[in-house]
Amino acid sequence: MFDTDPVDLTTALVRCPSVTPEEGGALVLLQELLEGAGFSCTRVDRGGISNLFARWGDKGHAKTFGFNGHTDVVPIGNPDDWTMPPFGAEIRDGMLYGRGSTDMKSGVAAFAAAAVDFVRNSPPDGAVILTITGDEEADALDGTVALLDWMETEGERMSVCIVGEPTSPNHMGEMMKIGRRGSLTAWFRITGKQGHSAYLHRALNPMPAMARLMDVLSSHELDQGTAHFDPSTLAVLTIDTGNPATNVVPAETRACVNIRFNDTHTGAQLTDWLRAEAAKVDETFGTKTDVKVKISGESFITPPGPLSDLVAKAVEAETGVTPELSTTGGTSDARFVKDHCPVVEFGLVGKTMHAVDERVEVAQIIELKRIYTRILQDYFAE
Repeated sequence: MFDTDPVDLTTALVRCPSVTPEEGGALVLLQELLEGAGFSCTRVDRGGISNLFARWGDKGHAKTFGFNGHTDVVPIGNPDDWTMPPFGAEIRDGMLYGRGSTDMKSGVAAFAAAAVDFVRNSPPDGAVILTITGDEEADALDGTVALLDWMETEGERMSVCIVGEPTSPNHMGEMMKIGRRGSLTAWFRITGKQGHSAYLHRALNPMPAMARLMDVLSSHELDQGTAHFDPSTLAVLTIDTGNPATNVVPAETRACVNIRFNDTHTGAQLTDWLRAEAAKVDETFGTKTDVKVKISGESFITPPGPLSDLVAKAVEAETGVTPELSTTGGTSDARFVKDHCPVVEFGLVGKTMHAVDERVEVAQIIELKRIYTRILQDYFAE
């Protein structure tokens, strides 16, 4: 009976300094483990980013379960702020410390260990696919997207997929993500005419225009929420003029906003609204506004059904907790996977992700492997 230790695997992964875009040895380690268990592995590297595709079972099988995760981590910040070595993976008082221990090397270790033992101990009538990227924490242009592009070309397909991101706010099993809000960032540059503050008729001050625009945007109610989503939000992140003089009207000012939006909207619709409001301000004040928009992801949802039921049943069996179906939080690579197949996210508690002294309860890693194992058993038993 094979029993891969997910804690040992998490420890080994955390000791790989895989700060985006560095591979750090993490995918090499995983490829060795997976190939040893009979997985066919392919490195799908693109744009200086390392990614790993692994499949056990026949290509194109109608019943193919997928896991998705990432081994890249955010920078550690000031190393002097850490009380434990950021890449030491030391265990103290039942906690495993290190960058990426929570987000999300423990999740990758748990699903890799579960998949390896499952296909060895009870080979299913079907296939298991793991897609693991080194580009989730940055722009994510050459990570999961590259893997899915390659899969499309090669005729590889997952029937369903779990993204192993941390999903529980406080204790194991309390939440899974069945969707995510969309994210849009917009940058505004309003141009007027520089002049002496004592002779305003000779200048065109862009500051009142920016104040008006930011007030209009931030006070607007985007919606009141939907069946599975909280109300959309708009946050003014910065207003920058950089004018050190006390007697000069500036020529331009800049601002940035971020919108987290539900399924009431699309990124294109919100972009049109932002540009329209900027145009109204320009008409009122005589200014000129340039608007630049980046849509990081659209809102999406996998409606409650067979996949969420499967995960909920396994979570409840192993923890005694029925997980809430949620769409809260930021973005994840599930926003790409949802175009490929039904996807949900389930993982451990994410309280310390991206924090100094990031750490995870050792017991949670073991519990998460058990949950993933039960999900695989139940999926292929149907």
